[in-house]
Amino acid sequence: MKRTIPILCCLAAVLLLTGCHEENGPKRNSAYYWSTTFRLDSTQLHFIARHHVERIYLRYFDVVIDPDGQLMPNATVRFESPRPKGVEIVPTIFIMNNCLQLDVSQLDSLILQRVVQMCETHDIDSVKELQIDCDWTQRSRKTYFALLERLHERAARQGLRLSATIRLHQLSETPPPVDRGVLMMYNTGDVTDRHHNPILEMETIKPYLRHLSSYRLPLSAAYPAFSWDLLFRGDRFVGVVHSADEYPILPTDTILHRIAEPSTVMEAKEAVGRLAPHANDEIILYEISNTNMANIKKHSYEKIYHP
Repeated sequence: MKRTIPILCCLAAVLLLTGCHEENGPKRNSAYYWSTTFRLDSTQLHFIARHHVERIYLRYFDVVIDPDGQLMPNATVRFESPRPKGVEIVPTIFIMNNCLQLDVSQLDSLILQRVVQMCETHDIDSVKELQIDCDWTQRSRKTYFALLERLHERAARQGLRLSATIRLHQLSETPPPVDRGVLMMYNTGDVTDRHHNPILEMETIKPYLRHLSSYRLPLSAAYPAFSWDLLFRGDRFVGVVHSADEYPILPTDTILHRIAEPSTVMEAKEAVGRLAPHANDEIILYEISNTNMANIKKHSYEKIYHP
Protein backbone atom coordinates (compact mmCIF):
# COMPACT_ATOMS: atom_id res chain seq x y z
CA MET A 1 0.00 0.00 0.00
CA LYS A 2 2.87 2.39 0.73
CA ARG A 3 4.08 2.09 -2.87
CA THR A 4 0.60 2.82 -4.24
CA ILE A 5 0.44 6.43 -3.12
CA PRO A 6 3.56 7.65 -5.03
CA ILE A 7 2.43 5.75 -8.14
CA LEU A 8 -1.02 7.31 -7.97
CA CYS A 9 0.53 10.72 -7.48
CA CYS A 10 2.70 10.22 -10.55
CA LEU A 11 -0.28 9.11 -12.61
CA ALA A 12 -2.26 12.12 -11.45
CA ALA A 13 0.59 14.42 -12.42
CA VAL A 14 0.86 12.85 -15.86
CA LEU A 15 -2.89 13.20 -16.43
CA LEU A 16 -2.78 16.79 -15.24
CA LEU A 17 0.07 17.65 -17.57
CA THR A 18 -1.66 15.88 -20.45
CA GLY A 19 -4.87 17.76 -19.79
CA CYS A 20 -3.01 21.07 -19.68
CA HIS A 21 -1.30 20.26 -22.95
CA GLU A 22 -4.61 19.53 -24.65
CA GLU A 23 -6.26 22.66 -23.25
CA ASN A 24 -3.36 25.05 -23.74
CA GLY A 25 -1.48 23.31 -26.51
CA PRO A 26 -0.15 25.05 -29.60
CA LYS A 27 -2.69 26.47 -32.04
CA ARG A 28 -2.60 25.64 -35.74
CA ASN A 29 -2.27 28.34 -38.39
CA SER A 30 -3.79 27.53 -41.76
CA ALA A 31 -4.89 29.29 -44.94
CA TYR A 32 -7.06 28.91 -47.99
CA TYR A 33 -5.58 29.18 -51.46
CA TRP A 34 -8.38 29.93 -53.93
CA SER A 35 -7.03 30.39 -57.43
CA THR A 36 -6.78 28.52 -60.71
CA THR A 37 -2.97 28.51 -60.45
CA PHE A 38 -1.03 27.20 -57.47
CA ARG A 39 2.13 29.26 -57.63
CA LEU A 40 4.01 30.30 -54.50
CA ASP A 41 6.53 33.11 -54.79
CA SER A 42 9.15 34.08 -52.24
CA THR A 43 6.73 36.41 -50.43
CA GLN A 44 4.21 33.63 -49.87
CA LEU A 45 6.85 31.09 -48.87
CA HIS A 46 8.24 33.57 -46.35
CA PHE A 47 4.73 34.22 -45.04
CA ILE A 48 4.08 30.48 -44.64
CA ALA A 49 7.39 29.92 -42.83
CA ARG A 50 7.19 33.04 -40.64
CA HIS A 51 3.67 32.33 -39.43
CA HIS A 52 4.11 28.56 -39.21
CA VAL A 53 1.25 27.84 -41.60
CA GLU A 54 0.81 24.08 -41.29
CA ARG A 55 -2.19 23.48 -43.55
CA ILE A 56 -3.37 24.89 -46.89
CA TYR A 57 -6.93 24.32 -48.04
CA LEU A 58 -6.34 24.28 -51.77
CA ARG A 59 -9.27 24.62 -54.17
CA TYR A 60 -8.79 21.78 -56.66
CA PHE A 61 -11.79 22.41 -58.93
CA ASP A 62 -15.42 23.47 -59.05
CA VAL A 63 -18.36 21.24 -59.95
CA VAL A 64 -20.71 23.05 -62.33
CA ILE A 65 -23.37 22.33 -64.96
CA ASP A 66 -22.09 22.45 -68.54
CA PRO A 67 -24.11 23.92 -71.46
CA ASP A 68 -25.54 20.45 -72.17
CA GLY A 69 -26.93 20.17 -68.66
CA GLN A 70 -24.30 17.70 -67.41
CA LEU A 71 -22.13 17.88 -64.31
CA MET A 72 -18.51 18.71 -65.03
CA PRO A 73 -15.33 19.85 -63.25
CA ASN A 74 -14.41 23.44 -63.97
CA ALA A 75 -11.51 25.83 -63.27
CA THR A 76 -9.18 23.01 -62.23
CA VAL A 77 -6.10 24.31 -60.44
CA ARG A 78 -2.79 24.25 -62.31
CA PHE A 79 0.21 23.30 -60.20
CA GLU A 80 3.24 25.49 -60.86
CA SER A 81 4.79 25.10 -57.40
CA PRO A 82 5.45 22.03 -55.30
CA ARG A 83 3.80 21.55 -51.94
CA PRO A 84 5.78 23.51 -49.32
CA LYS A 85 7.77 21.17 -47.10
CA GLY A 86 5.92 20.27 -43.93
CA VAL A 87 2.63 21.81 -45.07
CA GLU A 88 -0.48 19.62 -45.28
CA ILE A 89 -2.68 20.09 -48.34
CA VAL A 90 -6.45 19.71 -47.97
CA PRO A 91 -8.04 19.31 -51.43
CA THR A 92 -11.14 21.50 -51.45
CA ILE A 93 -13.98 21.14 -53.96
CA PHE A 94 -16.59 23.81 -54.59
CA ILE A 95 -20.00 22.49 -55.72
CA MET A 96 -22.44 24.94 -57.26
CA ASN A 97 -25.78 24.64 -55.48
CA ASN A 98 -27.72 24.22 -58.75
CA CYS A 99 -25.79 20.99 -59.40
CA LEU A 100 -27.84 19.41 -56.63
CA GLN A 101 -30.93 19.67 -58.83
CA LEU A 102 -29.45 16.99 -61.12
CA ASP A 103 -28.64 13.34 -60.57
CA VAL A 104 -25.60 13.35 -58.25
CA SER A 105 -25.70 9.65 -57.39
CA GLN A 106 -22.23 9.14 -58.93
CA LEU A 107 -20.72 12.48 -57.97
CA ASP A 108 -19.11 11.23 -54.76
CA SER A 109 -17.18 8.59 -56.70
CA LEU A 110 -16.19 11.03 -59.46
CA ILE A 111 -14.95 13.65 -57.00
CA LEU A 112 -12.83 11.21 -55.03
CA GLN A 113 -11.35 9.60 -58.15
CA ARG A 114 -10.40 12.98 -59.57
CA VAL A 115 -8.87 14.19 -56.30
CA VAL A 116 -6.79 11.01 -55.90
CA GLN A 117 -5.62 11.26 -59.52
CA MET A 118 -4.62 14.92 -59.13
CA CYS A 119 -2.72 14.18 -55.93
CA GLU A 120 -0.82 11.34 -57.58
CA THR A 121 -0.06 13.39 -60.71
CA HIS A 122 1.31 16.36 -58.76
CA ASP A 123 3.06 14.47 -55.94
CA ILE A 124 0.70 15.74 -53.24
CA ASP A 125 1.28 13.07 -50.63
CA SER A 126 0.22 12.64 -47.00
CA VAL A 127 -3.29 13.94 -47.72
CA LYS A 128 -5.46 13.36 -44.65
CA GLU A 129 -8.63 15.25 -45.44
CA LEU A 130 -11.00 16.25 -48.23
CA GLN A 131 -13.21 19.33 -47.95
CA ILE A 132 -16.46 20.19 -49.75
CA ASP A 133 -17.69 23.76 -50.11
CA CYS A 134 -21.32 24.30 -51.09
CA ASP A 135 -23.85 27.00 -50.25
CA TRP A 136 -26.70 24.51 -49.88
CA THR A 137 -30.27 25.58 -49.19
CA GLN A 138 -33.31 24.05 -47.54
CA ARG A 139 -34.40 22.80 -50.96
CA SER A 140 -31.07 21.11 -51.71
CA ARG A 141 -30.17 19.96 -48.19
CA LYS A 142 -31.49 16.40 -48.48
CA THR A 143 -29.63 15.76 -51.74
CA TYR A 144 -26.46 17.42 -50.46
CA PHE A 145 -26.41 15.53 -47.17
CA ALA A 146 -26.98 12.22 -48.98
CA LEU A 147 -24.04 13.06 -51.25
CA LEU A 148 -21.86 13.83 -48.24
CA GLU A 149 -22.84 10.56 -46.55
CA ARG A 150 -21.72 8.56 -49.58
CA LEU A 151 -18.54 10.59 -49.95
CA HIS A 152 -17.81 10.24 -46.24
CA GLU A 153 -17.95 6.45 -46.52
CA ARG A 154 -15.74 6.41 -49.62
CA ALA A 155 -13.22 8.84 -48.11
CA ALA A 156 -13.02 6.80 -44.89
CA ARG A 157 -12.09 3.72 -46.92
CA GLN A 158 -9.20 5.78 -48.34
CA GLY A 159 -8.16 6.86 -44.84
CA LEU A 160 -9.43 10.42 -45.38
CA ARG A 161 -11.49 12.63 -43.11
CA LEU A 162 -14.29 14.64 -44.71
CA SER A 163 -14.98 18.24 -43.80
CA ALA A 164 -17.41 20.83 -45.10
CA THR A 165 -17.65 24.60 -45.00
CA ILE A 166 -20.36 26.00 -42.75
CA ARG A 167 -21.89 29.40 -43.46
CA LEU A 168 -23.13 31.48 -40.56
CA HIS A 169 -26.78 31.17 -41.53
CA GLN A 170 -26.38 27.37 -41.47
CA LEU A 171 -25.50 27.32 -37.75
CA SER A 172 -29.20 27.05 -36.92
CA GLU A 173 -29.56 23.99 -39.17
CA THR A 174 -28.74 20.33 -38.63
CA PRO A 175 -24.99 19.86 -39.24
CA PRO A 176 -23.94 18.00 -42.39
CA PRO A 177 -22.78 14.35 -42.03
CA VAL A 178 -19.03 15.04 -42.01
CA ASP A 179 -16.18 14.73 -39.53
CA ARG A 180 -15.83 18.45 -38.94
CA GLY A 181 -16.67 21.86 -40.36
CA VAL A 182 -14.97 25.15 -41.17
CA LEU A 183 -17.06 28.15 -40.16
CA MET A 184 -16.83 30.88 -42.79
CA MET A 185 -16.61 34.18 -40.91
CA TYR A 186 -16.87 36.24 -44.11
CA ASN A 187 -19.25 37.07 -46.97
CA THR A 188 -21.80 37.90 -44.31
CA GLY A 189 -23.75 40.71 -46.00
CA ASP A 190 -25.57 41.68 -49.18
CA VAL A 191 -23.04 42.61 -51.83
CA THR A 192 -25.66 44.77 -53.60
CA ASP A 193 -26.16 47.02 -50.55
CA ARG A 194 -23.82 49.95 -51.00
CA HIS A 195 -24.34 51.18 -47.44
CA HIS A 196 -22.84 48.15 -45.67
CA ASN A 197 -19.68 46.05 -45.82
CA PRO A 198 -20.64 42.65 -47.27
CA ILE A 199 -17.38 40.98 -46.20
CA LEU A 200 -17.81 41.27 -42.44
CA GLU A 201 -19.81 43.44 -40.06
CA MET A 202 -20.35 42.54 -36.42
CA GLU A 203 -23.96 43.70 -36.36
CA THR A 204 -24.70 41.32 -39.23
CA ILE A 205 -23.13 38.24 -37.67
CA LYS A 206 -24.32 38.63 -34.07
CA PRO A 207 -27.76 37.05 -34.63
CA TYR A 208 -26.12 33.94 -36.11
CA LEU A 209 -23.45 33.52 -33.44
CA ARG A 210 -26.04 32.76 -30.75
CA HIS A 211 -26.31 29.28 -32.32
CA LEU A 212 -22.57 28.65 -32.21
CA SER A 213 -22.20 27.25 -28.70
CA SER A 214 -24.83 24.56 -29.33
CA TYR A 215 -23.71 23.56 -32.83
CA ARG A 216 -23.15 19.79 -32.87
CA LEU A 217 -20.09 19.54 -35.09
CA PRO A 218 -16.41 20.22 -34.36
CA LEU A 219 -15.46 23.51 -36.01
CA SER A 220 -12.46 25.49 -37.09
CA ALA A 221 -12.88 29.17 -37.97
CA ALA A 222 -11.86 30.92 -41.19
CA TYR A 223 -11.45 34.71 -41.15
CA PRO A 224 -11.33 37.15 -44.08
CA ALA A 225 -8.13 38.74 -45.32
CA PHE A 226 -9.30 39.97 -48.71
CA SER A 227 -10.88 43.02 -50.29
CA TRP A 228 -13.50 43.70 -52.96
CA ASP A 229 -14.00 46.51 -55.46
CA LEU A 230 -17.75 46.83 -56.01
CA LEU A 231 -19.02 48.58 -59.12
CA PHE A 232 -22.27 50.55 -58.83
CA ARG A 233 -24.13 52.37 -61.59
CA GLY A 234 -26.21 54.78 -59.58
CA ASP A 235 -27.80 52.59 -56.92
CA ARG A 236 -27.62 49.48 -59.10
CA PHE A 237 -24.93 46.92 -58.33
CA VAL A 238 -23.05 45.88 -61.48
CA GLY A 239 -20.47 43.43 -60.14
CA VAL A 240 -17.21 42.78 -58.34
CA VAL A 241 -14.29 44.24 -60.30
CA HIS A 242 -11.38 41.82 -60.51
CA SER A 243 -9.49 43.50 -63.38
CA ALA A 244 -9.47 46.85 -65.15
CA ASP A 245 -11.08 45.53 -68.34
CA GLU A 246 -13.73 43.32 -66.72
CA TYR A 247 -16.55 45.87 -67.03
CA PRO A 248 -17.05 49.01 -69.11
CA ILE A 249 -16.78 51.73 -66.47
CA LEU A 250 -18.69 54.94 -67.12
CA PRO A 251 -17.59 58.35 -65.76
CA THR A 252 -20.65 58.42 -63.51
CA ASP A 253 -20.05 54.96 -62.06
CA THR A 254 -18.85 54.43 -58.50
CA ILE A 255 -16.35 51.82 -57.33
CA LEU A 256 -16.56 51.11 -53.61
CA HIS A 257 -13.49 49.47 -52.05
CA ARG A 258 -14.43 47.11 -49.25
CA ILE A 259 -12.06 45.37 -46.86
CA ALA A 260 -12.56 43.42 -43.68
CA GLU A 261 -11.01 45.80 -41.17
CA PRO A 262 -8.45 43.91 -39.06
CA SER A 263 -10.04 45.36 -35.92
CA THR A 264 -13.42 43.93 -36.96
CA VAL A 265 -11.87 40.56 -37.74
CA MET A 266 -10.23 40.49 -34.32
CA GLU A 267 -13.57 41.38 -32.72
CA ALA A 268 -15.19 38.50 -34.60
CA LYS A 269 -12.39 36.15 -33.54
CA GLU A 270 -12.88 37.13 -29.89
CA ALA A 271 -16.64 36.58 -30.18
CA VAL A 272 -16.08 33.09 -31.58
CA GLY A 273 -13.55 32.39 -28.84
CA ARG A 274 -16.06 33.23 -26.12
CA LEU A 275 -18.82 31.04 -27.56
CA ALA A 276 -16.82 28.12 -28.96
CA PRO A 277 -13.19 28.36 -27.83
CA HIS A 278 -12.05 25.24 -29.68
CA ALA A 279 -13.12 26.77 -32.99
CA ASN A 280 -10.06 29.00 -32.69
CA ASP A 281 -7.70 26.08 -32.11
CA GLU A 282 -7.13 26.32 -35.84
CA ILE A 283 -7.07 29.82 -37.30
CA ILE A 284 -7.58 29.93 -41.06
CA LEU A 285 -7.03 32.98 -43.27
CA TYR A 286 -9.00 33.36 -46.46
CA GLU A 287 -6.88 33.58 -48.54
CA ILE A 288 -3.20 33.67 -49.63
CA SER A 289 -3.24 33.37 -53.42
CA ASN A 290 -0.92 35.63 -55.39
CA THR A 291 -3.46 38.40 -55.96
CA ASN A 292 -4.19 38.76 -52.25
CA MET A 293 -0.80 38.74 -50.53
CA ALA A 294 -0.25 42.48 -50.96
CA ASN A 295 -3.62 43.09 -49.32
CA ILE A 296 -2.64 40.90 -46.37
CA LYS A 297 0.67 42.67 -45.81
CA LYS A 298 -0.87 46.12 -46.26
CA HIS A 299 -3.51 45.62 -43.60
CA SER A 300 -1.51 43.45 -41.15
CA TYR A 301 -3.94 40.55 -41.11
CA GLU A 302 -1.15 38.38 -39.70
CA LYS A 303 -2.12 39.48 -36.20
CA ILE A 304 -5.20 37.26 -36.51
CA TYR A 305 -2.88 34.27 -36.15
CA HIS A 306 -1.61 35.39 -32.76
CA PRO A 307 -3.40 34.64 -29.45
